Parts: sequence; structure tokens; C-alpha cells
Amino acid sequence: MVGAGLAGTEAAWQLAQRGLRVSLWEMRPAVQTEAHVTDQFAELVCSNSLGATRVDRALGLLKEEMRRLGSMIIYCADRTALPAGGALAVDRQAFSQLVTETVSAHPNIHVIRGEITEIPDGLAILASGPLTSGALSQRIGELTGQTHLHFFDALAPIVTLESIAMPPAWRQSRYDRDSGESEGDYINCPLDREQYEAFVAAVRTAERIELRAFEQDAEAERFFEGCLPIEVLAGRGDKALAYGPMRPVGLRDPRTGRRPHAVVQLRQDNLAGTLYNLVGFQTNIRWPEQKRILRMIPGLEQAEFVRLGQMHRNTFINSPLLLAPSLQLRTRPDLFFAGQIIGSEGYVGSAAGGLLAGINAARLAAGLEPVVMPRESMLGALMHYVTSADSQYFQPMKANFGLLPPLEEHVRNKGDRYQAYASRGLAALAGAMASHAIEPVSDPGSRLFG
Repeated sequence: MVGAGLAGTEAAWQLAQRGLRVSLWEMRPAVQTEAHVTDQFAELVCSNSLGATRVDRALGLLKEEMRRLGSMIIYCADRTALPAGGALAVDRQAFSQLVTETVSAHPNIHVIRGEITEIPDGLAILASGPLTSGALSQRIGELTGQTHLHFFDALAPIVTLESIAMPPAWRQSRYDRDSGESEGDYINCPLDREQYEAFVAAVRTAERIELRAFEQDAEAERFFEGCLPIEVLAGRGDKALAYGPMRPVGLRDPRTGRRPHAVVQLRQDNLAGTLYNLVGFQTNIRWPEQKRILRMIPGLEQAEFVRLGQMHRNTFINSPLLLAPSLQLRTRPDLFFAGQIIGSEGYVGSAAGGLLAGINAARLAAGLEPVVMPRESMLGALMHYVTSADSQYFQPMKANFGLLPPLEEHVRNKGDRYQAYASRGLAALAGAMASHAIEPVSDPGSRLFG
């Protein structure tokens, strides 16, 4: 098992719980990446949110499917959750620590801290992530005969709660969809038209951090649409940010009783509630410029930044050409790939790939046919996309209802339609688990390890 990120730890857990002895390789801290800062497993390097909780939302449905399959990652996320309205946000340090302790304590998992530079022989899973080391990337390229694709992902800034001025900032979730554990799960910083236009102009003209040598090539300016830096969005039009991360819908400024022209939302980032991240504010603006520009936002004039935005290269393979829907390499069935390296984007999508790869590697070891999850399930739909999309234009994808096959009867109301998708997906998953005799592994919290 190569890589102890979200996918790698999930896959290792699934294998170990099914009785296989696992060697889990993690190169950190001996070899660090450009984005990670700790040696903990499943470190969250961007947002601390795993997306919506409701099953009539795509990520909510995917998480519920993973719970029913016995996901260790979702178990740990649920137990380190923070108030975040309709989202599952976690204390990133507590989450990574719980994953690390849970995996490391398993008697069937042997953790090896060191870089692996050759593709292992025999049954193996590569979940080395979007920051796969150069040596291993080269070996994967040699094995597959394919040049790696890449896009750029950016990290959002984090500020201290005590440095946010309230008012003008105030607490409220969109449409008042709070968790009920606080007076408002999100902090909102309002901008009027003049303030918004000045902010956009500053973002557009800001100096950006120069790409590092390893990131500079003919396709350097490629970004994942679901995680665009604010400077890229600002360059697309005057209103792009106001219709994107700065959209004010569902919010009202308590000072005026009206919706602001634009708003910046901040979400709790740690269990103590002392840190907040700027939602959707990934950026690669130079750090001194970042501080100056972000302090133009009302409420953040005196912001204390504990992390500033940065951008790094994410590497992924051309999965539609290389992988079967079971996540096996077509030319070598005993080798699985999982996680963001296959193009299943986002924390939950990454862990979902690890879950499926772990289940299927265990089935292969037991002499059983690997399972392909039904396309009506969100897990099956996401893996189908990753392994069946047009390879010429393949880009990473997050879970979304657009990946699912149409309902037999069209449901006009969107909310009812999404609920129908969820009901059908969970039923399809239950059917697949029954027909393939897939039993969820023991609760990680029991410490029984099967």
C-alpha cells in the first residue's frame, strides 16, 4: 500500500480488516511535499470541509454510501466534526491524528516511513496522491506508457477568530441552515458595490507567486474548475467572484436587514473555534500582497493570518485509458490505483476510491471477482466517470448528481429529484452489497479490529 493519505489509509484499513497483512508506505517526514506540513496520515491541506451532510446532496449521498460500506475515514470525520451548518467540517489536526492512531494500531498494518521509488510486485495499491514523488511518477509513466496530466490546486488562507471585527462581520449560514450548536456556523464579511469593485481590481492586478521549476511546462496554466484561485475567477469577468465564492444569496446584513452586494464567508477550522478559513478563497497571490488585499475586506482589516494561500501542482493519470471500473490497471490486474491520482477529486472522492480499491484488492486475494459498483450509486457513478470519460479531455471530477443515469420518470422539482436519486442510489448499493456478499468491516471505534 503506497501512500497514507485519505485513499491509502482507507484502502489499508479495508484490507487489514478483511484479514490481509498490509505494508503501508508513507514517505513523509523523510521526504516532504510542497503542501503538507505534518507527518500525520490523511492530512487535509486545503479546506477542512468534507461537503454536505444531507443525502439529497451529492457529497452527502457519497458519504452515506461509504458509511454503509464501513468507511474508516468517514468514521473519523464524524467523530472530529465541527459546527458547519449543512456541511461535515472537521478539526483537521484531530482528524489526522485519529486516522493516524487508528491505522497505526491495527495489528495487520505495518507502517513503513520512507519513500518507495519502484512499483511493487504482487498485489499492490498506489494511492500516492496528487503530489507523487518524481521517482515514483517516472516509474508509473514507464509502466503505463502515458504522460501524466496535471492541474494546479490552491490553498485558502486561515485567520484567527479574535482578529475578525464583528460588526461589520456577523454570524449566519445561508438561509439560516445552521447546525443549531451556535448562533451561526459561518462568519460573513459584507462588501458594498464600491468595496467589491475595488477588491476585484486589486485581485486582478496583484503579483502572483512564480511557479517553481517543476511546475513550469507547456501546460502550466491548467486549473481544476472546482477549486479555482480567486485571481483566475476575477479575470473571467467583473461579476465572476460575486457569482462564485462571494455570492451573497441567503444572507442578510443585520445592520441593514438587506442582502449585501457581495460577501466573504469564513468557516471554523479547528475544534477550539479559534481559527477560520476563507471559504473558496484559494489563491496564489504573493503573500505580502495577499495580506494587503484580503485586509480590504470589511471585518478583516486587522486579520491575523496563520496560513496564507499557495498553489501547488496536482498530478493525475489518464484513468479512462488505464483503469478498469474496479480500479485495476488494465494491463496488470493485481495493481490498483486510488485517490486523487486517478482523478476522483476532493477529500471524499479520494477516500471513496481507496475504499473501493481496498475492497476489490481483498476480493482478488480471496479468489473473488472484483466488484463494480452500480452506476445508480454515487460511488459507482464517480468511478464510472473516472474510468470511462473521454480520455482526450479527461479532467478530475467531484461527486455530483450529473454523473448519475437519469431517473426512469423525470421529477420536475429539483429537491424531489435529488431525493429520488439518493433513494435509488442507496437501494442500488444495498443490492450490490447483498449480491456480492460485501459486509461492512468492524467499527474502527470498537478497537476490535475484526
